[in-house]
Amino acid sequence: MHIKKNDTVIVISGIHKGKEGKILKVLKDENKVIVEGINLRKRHMKPTQQNPQGGIQEKEIAIHASKVMLMYGGKRTRVGHKILEDGRKVRVARANGEVVD
Repeated sequence: MHIKKNDTVIVISGIHKGKEGKILKVLKDENKVIVEGINLRKRHMKPTQQNPQGGIQEKEIAIHASKVMLMYGGKRTRVGHKILEDGRKVRVARANGEVVD
């Protein structure tokens, strides 16, 4: 997958196009990500011992990983991979060739 947890990304298609956020969770099996503040849905919660008030809560829902693009250096960029001389595989920003990690 081209993005990891805590990366800053921008949404490039769909209803939330142009919005930026931080990756909260990566779902590799489904090829989806959960982005902070993006794709919010309301959930009606019953009162429980942990939440005695109950009520309506907003929660982020996963979006497909192909709809987001990495933000690096204030610009969006594609991500490539490169193997360094010491044998480590790192992510590289295609816009300027710098190592992202």
